[in-house]
Formats: sequence, C-alpha cells, structure tokens
Amino acid sequence: MKLKEFDKPSYSLNGIEGFPYGAEDGSDDYSGGDLSFQSMELDPCIATNELKISVGTWNVAGRTPIGSLEVDLDEWLNLKNAADIYVLGFQEIVPLKTKTVIGVEDPKVARRWNQLIGRTLNSRGAYPWFTTPMQNSIPGGHNGYLGNPHSEDRKVYNKHGGNSMTEGWQIQEGEKYTLLASKKMVGIFISVWIRQELPRKYHVSNVKVCPVACGIMGCLGNKGSVAVSMLIEGTSFCFVTAHLAAGEKMNDKGRRNHQVAEIFKRTCFPRTPEDRYSHPLTILGHDRIFWFGDLNYRLSLEGSSARRLIVGQDWKALQQFDQLRKEREGGAFEGWKEGNIEFAPTYKYPASNCIKYSGGHPSRSGKKQRTPAWCDRILWYGKGVKQLQYFRSESKFSDHRPVSALFSTQIEIKSSSTGLIALHNMPKALLATDHGKSKRNEESKSTLLSLLTKDKEGS
Repeated sequence: MKLKEFDKPSYSLNGIEGFPYGAEDGSDDYSGGDLSFQSMELDPCIATNELKISVGTWNVAGRTPIGSLEVDLDEWLNLKNAADIYVLGFQEIVPLKTKTVIGVEDPKVARRWNQLIGRTLNSRGAYPWFTTPMQNSIPGGHNGYLGNPHSEDRKVYNKHGGNSMTEGWQIQEGEKYTLLASKKMVGIFISVWIRQELPRKYHVSNVKVCPVACGIMGCLGNKGSVAVSMLIEGTSFCFVTAHLAAGEKMNDKGRRNHQVAEIFKRTCFPRTPEDRYSHPLTILGHDRIFWFGDLNYRLSLEGSSARRLIVGQDWKALQQFDQLRKEREGGAFEGWKEGNIEFAPTYKYPASNCIKYSGGHPSRSGKKQRTPAWCDRILWYGKGVKQLQYFRSESKFSDHRPVSALFSTQIEIKSSSTGLIALHNMPKALLATDHGKSKRNEESKSTLLSLLTKDKEGS
C-alpha cells in the first residue's frame, strides 16, 4: 500500500559541518566510551561505529516543571551510564483544556523543560545552550527549535529561510550536551540532545521534524505525535513520541490502533533544495526507528486480578493480558520490538502517593476505577539495535511514572576502500548512498500492510 504524501513542509537542520574531527586538543577521548572504528565482516567497504542512545518518555499530567525536579531527571536520564544522544518525549506538558488545545501555542513551558534538561545533562552548570524560537516557525503555529541560539545562528536562520544551520553551529566551552532539536505540539513535546563531541566525529545532517495531530475530530493536537528524523553518517534515525487515545474499553484500543495508522500515513520528511544528502521520506524508510510515549495500551484484565499479580510482582503473567504485546504479535505494531518489562505498571498513581495505584477500592466520589497498566512504553524497529536497559523511575511528580531505555546502535561509515578510514578523508558523495535499501524496503513493506489495514478497527 502506498503511503499518502504529507503536504505540510517540515523545517530542517542540514549538514552540521565546520568541525575539526576530534577534540580541540587533538585527542578523540571522551567519557561516553570507545567510538573507535571497526570493520564489518560482511562488507569490507563499510566500517561501523557504536553509539549509545537513551530514549525516555514521561506524561507529566499538565504540571509546570520546577527546579527540584533535577533530582528526578537525574534518575530518569540515568547519567551514571551516560549516552551519546538523549531523546526525550513528554506528554501533557500543558493541561489538555480547550484553551491549550485550540489556542495559540505558548513556547514558555517547552523552554522551561529544556532549561531543566540542559541543567541536568550539563551538571547543573549555567551554560548558554538554551534555544530561542526559530525566526520561521514550523507550520501550524507549533514552535520548533533546531540548533544553538547564539546571535550568529539566528542570522543564519534568517539568511536561509529558517532551514539551515550549516555555518552557524557553535559548541560552547564547558558543555557536555547540546540541544539538537526540540518540538512542541499542544502537550506533546520532544527534545533531542547530543554529546558535544558527536558532530566533531560524525557528519550529522538532515535533522527534520514533523508533527501529526489526530486527536479530537481526527485533527486536533491533544493526541498525536511529533517525529524527528536525522542522518548520522550513512545511517538514518527516526524518533517518534506519541500520545494515543485513552480508555479501557475495547473500542478505545481500536481508536489507538487507528491513530497509529494515521501517524504512519501522515508523517513525512520532505526533501528541500538545501538538503545535501538523500534521506527517508517516511517513518519506516529509516534504518533505526524508535517509537515511545504514553501509548495508553491497557491490560485486558479485571482490576483486582491485575493487582494480585502486581503484588506478587509476576510481570510475566501480567504481560499475557497486555494489549500492546498482542499488537506487536499481529496488530498495529507487528514486527516491532520491546525489551523485557521487569517493572511495575506505570499508570495510574495519585500524584501525592508513590506506593498505591489509584482506584484500588470502590470510590464514593464517582471517580473512574482504573486498572493499572503499562501505558508508557518504548519500542524500536530495524536492525543494528540492542537494548541495554529498560526501567521506570519513581518520581512522584505525575500520575505516570517516567520510563527510560538505553540502546547500543550501529552507524555505518562508508568508504570506497577497505580497512579503517578517517572521517575527514571520506568522500561526501558516499554519505548519500543508501546501503541495504532494498532489504529495508522489503522488511518495511510487510509491516506497512499490517499497520495500515488496522485503521478499520478504530472506525
């Protein structure tokens, strides 16, 4: 089935260049681990490197971030096992009221979250990494941020119509991580940070964002997704954070599946004249894909029975009733992978109580009696990805517990010659090739057919 082209343009960060390869002192060492080259056995013309990527999701229940959350973020980001790239997805960073859903976007809350994330990643130092809005906002009035906010960078935005940061990118002394991309759509928010050495070692290009609103009436942003696409050397990455339809009824699961199909159909990363290298247009065209968020899939189990299994910490038995697991076996997410869940369900808690779930006893107030569920999940698709950790944090800030996963992933460094190569000697034309495209398309085709035929269930 052919994907429908998404007719709204996205803005991009094309070709982060101008860096010496290696640190300023001439060394290639940094605390993120060994990024030395290694050759692939199957193809002597391709070298691969390993990167660590941390992916996190957190529904913050419409609450404004406060400074004391740095302790909670430190646990969630797992800084003791630091990654090269952090991709954080939030849901409900604003209350989902009429004013926020249909009104003009306010970037202040997203800015506060970025401030808090930046302080935590950069050891709480006062570093000038924080972004300001792009001169040309992303379509639909949803404020987006790409790259560093220094005055020279803003001039580059003006010069290139909001699409390019090729000449203006700057790394600040003392920084550990730099904000690469950030995007808010109503309450859905994604924030992508990279270790500052990364652009010096690898060619990072074609950073693009695409929001898809599929909430009320199928078009409002109270539910939907925000996706980020990028190239690192010869490997394409797509990160999709989503907030899907809530509810425990069977037709609610159908609505979630329908929204997944809509996100696949409507997410697109159009090519622009400024793009120097070819990149995938759709989610499933990418080499490495991560889908995470408050996916809202529930347990098909009566509440008291679910609580007995939770008390006994019998996660394996509880997962037999997990809706998302069944969707991965032959539904909306067929073929997608998820790590072993060895933690308690992440929803629903009273914000002031980190021990007991809501709705454990009959309520005289008429409040909903929800069965606990693993609503907050992290999935991946594609080869060359290994999950190292999958855990939940215990922050009491929200009625959801934040979830995080650490991945080891391969990126391809392409060369026309065998053996190990230096990046600055690499022909740039080779970065535009799409190694393994036919195999990836075959693998994506079967998944697409499965995904796009499931939208009937939610209609």
